[in-house]
Amino acid sequence: MRRVRFVALGDSLTEGVGDPVRNGWRGWAALLAAGLAEEPVEFTNLALSGAQARDVAERQLPAGLALRPDLVSVAVAARLDQVYAAFTGQGALLLTACLPDPGAMLGLPGALARPLARRQRAVNAVVHALSDRYGAVHLHASEGDWTTDRAMWSADRLHPGERGHRQLALRFHALLAERGDASGPAPSPENEFPAPTRSASLWWLATAGTGWVARRCTDLLPQLLALAADELRHHARGTSARLDLRTSAAVSAALAALSTTERPEAA
Repeated sequence: MRRVRFVALGDSLTEGVGDPVRNGWRGWAALLAAGLAEEPVEFTNLALSGAQARDVAERQLPAGLALRPDLVSVAVAARLDQVYAAFTGQGALLLTACLPDPGAMLGLPGALARPLARRQRAVNAVVHALSDRYGAVHLHASEGDWTTDRAMWSADRLHPGERGHRQLALRFHALLAERGDASGPAPSPENEFPAPTRSASLWWLATAGTGWVARRCTDLLPQLLALAADELRHHARGTSARLDLRTSAAVSAALAALSTTERPEAA
């Protein structure tokens, strides 16, 4: 009997940023892999910090398909339908999650926070629909006390710390075990390593963390500033409701497009 194969795709969240081990990252996917079966699992983490939708669809997807996984996790990407269809077409079980509002996590001012919250709600709505469509094991990670528990998060407030990664792994394990798809021991919720001190966290942000921030700002900051400017213009005109209607229309169009395509049968 061959071992269970688990492949993880995505960006820094799935790579494990926030959960350091030795000279790299571990993260929720590696923690989950250890409890998927009683025998060792063949786990491959293709996620990479800074990866965007194009990287997931054009680089990680072909590499993941070549491994013919039984279980695959896919982080949020613009081409989710394509990625989900490809893996389920091979018979893989999908792991998906919706994510919390980054603006609230960072405590951003309203003009910056509102467009981020609106966009995250829209993305989550599409992820929910696609997860249903492809029979994914879906985790509502945008909800629950863990999102407001500071002990769950790393210094940058965007990535879980070790305790947060363990919480994600534990919740995914529970969903899989309920289906009979995880027979190994559940991940421990308790930290294996001492939590980094405040000074150590600040040192990471000031050194290695600056590289991550710089890379993300290249693509995120211009978009965020444009969204904030649009938010302020509509607020000044008293037409902010139009932004919500525009987003709702975009989500409806995306969901309508999904309903016109046939779901592929698993191989």
